[in-house]
Amino acid sequence: MYGVCLRYYPNAEVARDILQDGFIKVFDKIRSFRFQGSFEGWIRRIMVNTALEYHRRKNEGREVEIDDDFLDGEEMLTLDADYQLLLSIVASLPQQYRLVFNLYAIEGYSHTEIGTLLNISESTSKSNYSRARGILRDKVSQIEKLEEYAVLRTGTI
Repeated sequence: MYGVCLRYYPNAEVARDILQDGFIKVFDKIRSFRFQGSFEGWIRRIMVNTALEYHRRKNEGREVEIDDDFLDGEEMLTLDADYQLLLSIVASLPQQYRLVFNLYAIEGYSHTEIGTLLNISESTSKSNYSRARGILRDKVSQIEKLEEYAVLRTGTI
């Protein structure tokens, strides 16, 4: 759940605060869990809502699971490095774009729901998502160009 919090606020201290507040809510509301759906999904939703509440307060004042059996050690290291790189790129987005991107692309909310959660219009949500994707596309393209250059450079030595 810490990873979920970090996706919304890449600052470790803030993410830990959100995580703690989220788990306090989990323990307070554990009796309301109806065993419909996964327990992890229920907790994840609480963490996302806690992060959004933090965002609202501040303005007022997925996880990826991979079956390890199919990957060897080197592939796991590469995959983990790629995943960390992707998380860092998403974390570098402007805050509003990052929130909308996480809610839509990772958590599966609709733009209408995002608009309600963030107190913005549906069209603003769509626009923020589109701009976030454009920024991510540009950054990934830059990284690919740097990697190609590095391969060419090291291949000639």
